[in-house]
Amino acid sequence: MSQPASPEAAGPGPPSCYRHPDRPAWVRCQRCGNPVCPTCQVPAAVGVQCPDCVRQAARGMPPTRSVLGAPISAGAPVVTISAIGLCVVAFIGQLASQDALTRELILAPGWAWINPWRMVTAAFLHGSVLHLAFNMYALWVVGSFMEQLLGRSRLAALYLGSALGGNALVLVYFRLFDFPGGFAQGTLGASGAVFGLFAAALVAGRRLGRDIGGIATVIGINLVFSFVVAQISWQAHIGGLVTGAAMALVYIHAPRLHRRLFAWLAAGGVVALTFAVMVLTVSPWAWP
Repeated sequence: MSQPASPEAAGPGPPSCYRHPDRPAWVRCQRCGNPVCPTCQVPAAVGVQCPDCVRQAARGMPPTRSVLGAPISAGAPVVTISAIGLCVVAFIGQLASQDALTRELILAPGWAWINPWRMVTAAFLHGSVLHLAFNMYALWVVGSFMEQLLGRSRLAALYLGSALGGNALVLVYFRLFDFPGGFAQGTLGASGAVFGLFAAALVAGRRLGRDIGGIATVIGINLVFSFVVAQISWQAHIGGLVTGAAMALVYIHAPRLHRRLFAWLAAGGVVALTFAVMVLTVSPWAWP
């Protein structure tokens, strides 16, 4: 009659998981050899890996990018949401201050040189709830799409650059055709920036071989409204449209290895051109 084997004769048990010492680990990571319990096992092409090795491998891999070089992220369109949030907060401030905030931040040719920040801040103000709602809807639709395609930094530069370009054309028109009648006439709204995003979507779609009929129709309809509806700054719309198209062309045709450099050059070019327009139209040296 045989005797039962003692615990010592049965040999040592399985090692403990390196992350959960109270759990037995029957397999080891194929990369580092650490014992891993079923909870920590990550299936690999051969065997399993531990969570630390999986994270290390993920950090070493280049990020997945869009066709225009933007890192593809499953997160929310942060820049688009931020721009919408700033516009909404600014509008609440306009109402709460009984338009005192509007008077401080709106773009008027007579104040553009003295308060140059108005060239940007005017793009976050709106004259009515309908004005705000229409621009924010358009910004959400085209902005969230373009942010995935271009990335956050280039989308932000495109939005602000288009706003500057639109307001720069407002100053040019004032100097050439409405001087001095439009000296104190204010311009506000995100329409110029939104038109810039429309133009960028059109340029990108054409470059990528996609159907651009829809966005072209949207641009055409809005341009018609710009000229036939009273109290709409068609100058800001045209300026934003041209600026957005120009910046998009730079983004799209920039060499693959120098996309960031060309994006900075495009933004710097818009700022420099806007400053030159201000010098020639509303600076003290421009007065007759």
